[in-house]
Amino acid sequence: MSLRLENLEITHQGAVMVALSVEVAAGEVLTVMGPSGCGKSTALAALIGALPPAFQASGRIYLEGREITHLPTYARKLGILFQDDILFPHLSVAGNLGFGLPKSAHDRDAAIAQALVEAGMAGMGPRDAATLSGGQRARVALMRTLLSAPRALLLDEPFSKLDSDLRVQMREFVFQAARARGLPVILVTHDHEDARAAGGPVLGVTGAPLTL
Repeated sequence: MSLRLENLEITHQGAVMVALSVEVAAGEVLTVMGPSGCGKSTALAALIGALPPAFQASGRIYLEGREITHLPTYARKLGILFQDDILFPHLSVAGNLGFGLPKSAHDRDAAIAQALVEAGMAGMGPRDAATLSGGQRARVALMRTLLSAPRALLLDEPFSKLDSDLRVQMREFVFQAARARGLPVILVTHDHEDARAAGGPVLGVTGAPLTL
């Protein structure tokens, strides 16, 4: 299982913002670093097929050896976690987790219960999502993404709004969960500690290796 970017280039008004040719292996975390506005999140938008019309992309994207460049977002099997947890306020914790499950999933209740156990939140399915702590919300957001059975995981600065202690815990939780499933991961961040915790290669948005 791998995620491969082949000459992925993103331009804006003729200027190259992103240029990446890299393969991310199963269980590996590639970090793409740079300051705000350099194109990190734009690169992830291109990967999931949601690039804003002001940008142009070229190159190819392969997942598990299959080209997904022109597939619609829902068919790409890429999970993404954002800065905000984006939980649905009108749903319970279990309802939020169930939203990530494919309609064809069998024994939905068991899958949700197992996700809560893995998140250290056993028995909390009936809780109102609005009553959760920041760390609990972040865990639910990750488990909802993983329940959708992605074949690779994209992380758009998901730790940036957490306090320092919670940040350390969530980094460990996210990276361990992804590695346990053998998922290739791309993390975009401007934080050197995020990159160090990821433990994988670090590139700039134009593909240059970076030293932490």
